[in-house]
Amino acid sequence: MPKLSLTAGNTSSKQSNMHTPLHTDVVIIGGGPVGLGLAIELGQRGIRCILAERHTDPQHIPKGQNLTQRTMEHFHFWGAEPQLRAARTIPPEYGIGGLTAYGSLLSNYHYDWLQRELVKPFYFKDNERLPQYETEKVLRHRLAELPSVQTMYGWDCDSIVQDEQSATVTLLDRATRTPQVIHAQYIVGCDGSRSTVREQAGLTQTLSDHDRRMVLLVFTSQELHTLLARFPGKSFYNVLHPDLEGYWKFFGRVDLGNTWFFHAPVPLGTTADNFDFKRYLHESVGAEFHVEFKHIGFWDLRFALADGYRADRIFIAGDAAHSHPPYGGYGVNSGFEDARNLGWKLAAVLQGWGNEALLNSYDAERRPVFASTIDDFIAKSIETDRLFLESHDPIRDPIAFETAWQARSQGAIGEVHAFEPHYEGSPVVCHATQPNSASSAKGSHQFKARPGHHLAPATLKNGTNVYEALGEGYTLLSIGNEASSEQAWRQAAIEAGIPLTIIRQEAGTEVDRYEARWTLVRPDQFVAWTSEDAQISANQMQDLFKRVRG
Repeated sequence: MPKLSLTAGNTSSKQSNMHTPLHTDVVIIGGGPVGLGLAIELGQRGIRCILAERHTDPQHIPKGQNLTQRTMEHFHFWGAEPQLRAARTIPPEYGIGGLTAYGSLLSNYHYDWLQRELVKPFYFKDNERLPQYETEKVLRHRLAELPSVQTMYGWDCDSIVQDEQSATVTLLDRATRTPQVIHAQYIVGCDGSRSTVREQAGLTQTLSDHDRRMVLLVFTSQELHTLLARFPGKSFYNVLHPDLEGYWKFFGRVDLGNTWFFHAPVPLGTTADNFDFKRYLHESVGAEFHVEFKHIGFWDLRFALADGYRADRIFIAGDAAHSHPPYGGYGVNSGFEDARNLGWKLAAVLQGWGNEALLNSYDAERRPVFASTIDDFIAKSIETDRLFLESHDPIRDPIAFETAWQARSQGAIGEVHAFEPHYEGSPVVCHATQPNSASSAKGSHQFKARPGHHLAPATLKNGTNVYEALGEGYTLLSIGNEASSEQAWRQAAIEAGIPLTIIRQEAGTEVDRYEARWTLVRPDQFVAWTSEDAQISANQMQDLFKRVRG
């Protein structure tokens, strides 16, 4: 590996005030939800890491609020699920559903949107909804309980240097500008869409042609809460309007009382002082109501995907690797999946049972999935909405509009079922019959255990869920097999150095839904391999473990 020197700023004049260099296994730059999640994943596995975050406290801006069933599985394994549910700002009995309306929220045309409860049977946990700053508080508290993790809040990333043996990052205290040097095996940038780590590592991005100026309004209004009481169980609202060419006006509850956020396109050059945001809100709702603004900010709507997630010892995750508009709740949830995927692989390599190639599978798995998320779901929805608005008008042809509107409602149901990220194209997933498959966000939810796909939950004979029995390493589900054959698996795992938990179940129970006698499950609850053969040879076991080690 050639030496790579990546420097932002000259720190030579500050050397006299530099702290004693620190040494660790992993440095995480960025302590938002993704960086915090990654630090917990590593810390629970005993990996030494340092997390550096520029802000001393979570930023009090409501975003990243819709947490999927899959994300809540992460919180279960991170030991933070009860704390997160306790922190929610909308009572659970109120619901977390969404609504799409035409023209304005109070129009006669609307349908249920993003009904993730429809795929609940395929996941171990229920959805959750709360502002990102509350999520970060919970993650920070959990992280503080892990002795192998050190947190540094209030520090900027200044420079990165890497060679064949290690990587070095220099941080700057934001208050004093005093530098701190840290030597590590790996550096992970979780520092957002304007990632310093990504830029310094030379990781380029591919940008889409979607480029709009957007406003984020945070406001209070008890009157709006009353107006929308006609839509029980809804906490976010999407408005389609012909003037916006497929882009959305997007309302969301921050709490059940009177706090809201609002995203919407605005003309170029719009500032907090030259635009009537109150009128914009009233037009979007279809009624006037009292408003008090708490925050007016702007952001650029665009899609960005890094052309690579790794540069030798440097990785990127979350918004540093991919960014897009807050449509569908894909952003923070995809970032958490990055953290789980990369975390166990870094730990495996640092603990000696994973090979270097295992780290390359992070890019091979996660980048195609997010490319598909952009193309097959987010960008596609914008284009679909644009074509719908161009083709249908309730005034010009109300019958045709209503027919097309009802069809959209059914399409929204199909979209929830179709969003099923998988790693069928992964180099560390073993296929029996699909060697040329590709990783994608588009799939189908099934109970059958499929290599590269998320494991569906199932109740074991003792009444617990299989998710409560999975090990920290690989887990082998043995269904209807002889106990003597499992000893060969244990021996093969010991010889390969792979941590293996075996769950033995008789046939005729709920685990039959997996349709396999053997199912090897990864540490992130994705299936690595299945077989319906009663007997697996020692050579097959060895080849399998060699593959999944990377």
